[in-house]
Amino acid sequence: MERTLSIIKPDGVGRGLIGEVVKRLEANDLTVKAMKMIRMSTTQAQGFYAVHKDRPFFGSLTEFMTSGPCVVMVLEGENAIERYRTLMGATNFKEAAEGTIRKDFATDIEKNVVHGSDAPETARFEIGYFFNSLEIVA
Repeated sequence: MERTLSIIKPDGVGRGLIGEVVKRLEANDLTVKAMKMIRMSTTQAQGFYAVHKDRPFFGSLTEFMTSGPCVVMVLEGENAIERYRTLMGATNFKEAAEGTIRKDFATDIEKNVVHGSDAPETARFEIGYFFNSLEIVA
């Protein structure tokens, strides 16, 4: 079993898509092991996205991610990282496959509803960024 982090971004929360996203996760055999709603500070968003600090979109990304509440989740399942990334769809929603979360709900490349870890090392960092071991159901 593998774990990954999922974030329903401020656009998804603001548009009432929490239930729809969770429904799709569960329908694809991804189990929610932890979940909470947060509102990231600028410092928290900058720390989370530090890997992108030298990219031109860093400022707008961190500004967007602090613009409203997010729902962070730990997901578990066989090949959870790859399966969740497939379910999310391409970062650019215009290139995302039909039936993916981003194809169905994103409005632009940043406001693309969800985030997911891209590798096991990233998942460990990202899960640890938002959750301690007592918050994750074994």
